Amino acid sequence: MKRDAMSLSTRAIHSGAPGPRRNQPVATPIYLSATFESKDVDEQIATEEAKADTFYMRYGNPTLTVAERAVAELEGAESAAVFGSGMAAITTSLLAHLGQGDHAIFQREVYGGVHRFAYELLPRYGVDVSWFEATDTAGFENAIRDTTKLVYLESPTNPTLKLVDIERVASIAKARGIVSLIDSTFATPLNTRPHELGIDGVLHSATKYLGGHSDLLGGVVAGSSELVDRVKSYMRVLGGILDPHAAYLLVRGIKSLGLRVERHNANGLAVSRFLAQHDRVRAVFYPMLESFSQVELARRQMRGGGGVVSFEVDGGLEGAKRVSNALTLIRIAPSLGGVESLSSIPCVTSHAMLPRDEREKAGIGDGLIRLALGIEDTEDLIADLDGALSA
Repeated sequence: MKRDAMSLSTRAIHSGAPGPRRNQPVATPIYLSATFESKDVDEQIATEEAKADTFYMRYGNPTLTVAERAVAELEGAESAAVFGSGMAAITTSLLAHLGQGDHAIFQREVYGGVHRFAYELLPRYGVDVSWFEATDTAGFENAIRDTTKLVYLESPTNPTLKLVDIERVASIAKARGIVSLIDSTFATPLNTRPHELGIDGVLHSATKYLGGHSDLLGGVVAGSSELVDRVKSYMRVLGGILDPHAAYLLVRGIKSLGLRVERHNANGLAVSRFLAQHDRVRAVFYPMLESFSQVELARRQMRGGGGVVSFEVDGGLEGAKRVSNALTLIRIAPSLGGVESLSSIPCVTSHAMLPRDEREKAGIGDGLIRLALGIEDTEDLIADLDGALSA
């Protein structure tokens, strides 16, 4: 069967494996070697110049290569590079494309660590930064200057689940020669494929859905070979590499991605519908919820809404704490994308580093709770939430 005829779920299981597959291990081997021997000096020179994965681990590793091929195939991209964390993938990709005198445009509603990097660190290196609202594509277009080199997006956003019109922004950027990067962690390649919509580089915190079991820290960027090679050249200097054991866990996690995302999508929609009709919930944010302000855009560019649902309760931070503390099945912990359901309050976790006025601009109130729904039975999750809201 030809690979392009396979579903994404099937590709997730079989992608990345080198061929031919005769008398080969079914599970991906872990190459726990920091360096690799050459038969002579000429071969060593050739291996280094080729940036092969059998020279030195900062240049690559066969286990990492399997993970990179798997993500590239799922994203419909030519190439991919894996990193030691999502932030390593993001910051390295940004530094590879920005320099002194350049201008970059960032979506305002981005992960707190990215916001701080763009707001505090990039200006130190002579990069000017502008901001636009996720739902305001015209705001992005109006912010473009002659020196604009890059636009950075996140969709759905963390934690308010706002969407960017990916195809429209990508089209504008491409017409102006601007590199486009997007954090697609919340969507996963199963729900959205931004590269096929025109985005140059697709980023993921592999810690989340790609790994899927809350047991690894990793990041990835996928795109054209030219873009990924450029980012990798900076990674070899900055050193944010992924270790082989984490790469093995990532490959293993990707194999079950299709099954997990199907359940995440189902739980997300069911829980958001339950919360939307509850009299103690002020607002619910979920892309596929019928009352969501951007549901038509979600249906156009997403196959499912994912497992993150955010909702706002009365009483500000204290009200959010009371509800969170009353949960028994859903655990209080940061992160998302694992098989277990987690709860967090963004103003004291993922976006605590942002000043209050910046959080308010991004729509992150003190009473906002973010649920990272796992793959438990839907009825159990709803029962837990109902009990906590009634407590």
